Amino acid sequence: MSEDKKTLESDTPKIESLLDLVTETEDVNSRITFEEFTDERILISHDSTGSKQMKIKVLEVSDENPPSKWKFGDRVKISKILITIKHLETQEVEEGEFDIEAIERELAEKRHYTSTNRWIPANDIKNGYVIGSMHTRLISDASALDYIVF
Repeated sequence: MSEDKKTLESDTPKIESLLDLVTETEDVNSRITFEEFTDERILISHDSTGSKQMKIKVLEVSDENPPSKWKFGDRVKISKILITIKHLETQEVEEGEFDIEAIERELAEKRHYTSTNRWIPANDIKNGYVIGSMHTRLISDASALDYIVF
């Protein structure tokens, strides 16, 4: 029996502790801190009936400097976004890319006004996505021209 036990021990590789394996294979700098963690729920907005969810990803930012940083804080001017709408009843997902700058110009020509404020506080962009409370600010002109119904 002792010979069988020795062969079994020699055939199986030594198992290191799970913690040692994780720290060796994982780069310590790849971990996110608590301040960097973003809850998915703040990135999503809902329609008035609760049947749709929307998420907006920033695709392009203008390099224009904000007019008064001291008054409004650090802001960025968004040019292009990707909107993802999920219908909760059917689980259908729709995506569309919008050039907010072009839509703003078109609305100014057709309706002689514009309501979009493309300046978004830098803190309201998390992991490349705009937080839910800023969604209506970005899609108001597209809604006015019936490009998006939400």
